[in-house]
Amino acid sequence: MHIKHLSLTNFRNFARLDLDIPRRVVLLVGSNAQGKTGILEAIYFLASFTSFQTNTDRQLVNFVEAKNSLAVARLVAEYERGKKKHKLEARLILEPTGVNGQRLRKEVLLDGVKKQINEVIGHFNAVIFVPQMSAIIEDGPEERRRYLNLALAQAVPAYAGVLSDYNQALSQRNALLKALSESSGALRQAQGGDQLEVWDETLARLGAQIIQWRIEAVQQIERLAARVHRELTHGKEVLRLNYEPAYDPLPTPNGQIGMRLTTDTDRSALKTDGIRKGFLSRLKEIRSEEIARGVTTIGPHRDELRFLANGIDLGDYGSRGQVRTTLLALKLAEVNWMKERTGEWPVILLDEVMAELDLQRRADLLKYAGESEQVLFTATDEHMFPAEFVEKAEVWKVEDGNVKKT
Repeated sequence: MHIKHLSLTNFRNFARLDLDIPRRVVLLVGSNAQGKTGILEAIYFLASFTSFQTNTDRQLVNFVEAKNSLAVARLVAEYERGKKKHKLEARLILEPTGVNGQRLRKEVLLDGVKKQINEVIGHFNAVIFVPQMSAIIEDGPEERRRYLNLALAQAVPAYAGVLSDYNQALSQRNALLKALSESSGALRQAQGGDQLEVWDETLARLGAQIIQWRIEAVQQIERLAARVHRELTHGKEVLRLNYEPAYDPLPTPNGQIGMRLTTDTDRSALKTDGIRKGFLSRLKEIRSEEIARGVTTIGPHRDELRFLANGIDLGDYGSRGQVRTTLLALKLAEVNWMKERTGEWPVILLDEVMAELDLQRRADLLKYAGESEQVLFTATDEHMFPAEFVEKAEVWKVEDGNVKKT
């Protein structure tokens, strides 16, 4: 898979940009705040329909355009998947609402036909690697769930839709739990059971499918990441990805307390229907507790993923070098995992990563990146790359929102 043409209108600091992108390595060079990262952000947005830099999509609309009562940002990519050509367009529309208010609306078109985002996500694939992604390892569990969700949404066609339905059911169930927690005991007893039964069934059905997909994905990515990590550390460290579902479908022996383990936990034999039945049963067991707390306490929305090297939890005790190496291994594994799942190489996007790596890690990264169809790097200085690498790459100068080939 490779992108052939990118067109941006009123996106970030680009009033207008049109680029023909070659099917090889592209090096975007320029000072900070000139637009290099914005190009990568636009490409990744068309793969995931979310930004890796902000959680507020309205910030993606050009700040001058956003001053208008009606503002529109357009991102259009022409790309080739397999041997077929496609055109994907995303529109971010800031439209007036209420008194002096604005709301953001997204529109997505695939080959000229309007689609729901959940129908389109995964049709164009990209893997992004930026230094601040150390948050995946170092920050809270929501960052790791977000990583899993973004990766799975691109590789598993139905994942985004099921996750959206799960979150809607979770919101409805939480609202009911809160209402019941604030009601009298008699009303709680009379109304709670039947109403919760419906949402329990829905949550268990959707949650079981998400858990099953996550189990499979973590095992596959771990296999690939461990191999890369072993090479990067010259066999000195063994990397493990420890998936810890908030509802663990593996039975806990009577009398034992669940706790974080450093040994392998194999959930590969678990089936979706078995997970669903166990999840539903557990929801019934803790119903009184959840009503009292007014919130759903188990399910994929509270899952955790930990990264361990030689049994040491990197989120708690990893050095900066270990975190960087693990991130590099993880993202390179993600590239190969997507290739295995979809049959297509994703576009690789690497933002200012060379400055964060030592000479050996730079060489390792360039070796692995060279195996893909299309790679876009950004850098403030092309001298961070070997001269022979620069000679083979397409080098573009980015300055004040303009791109020039050198």
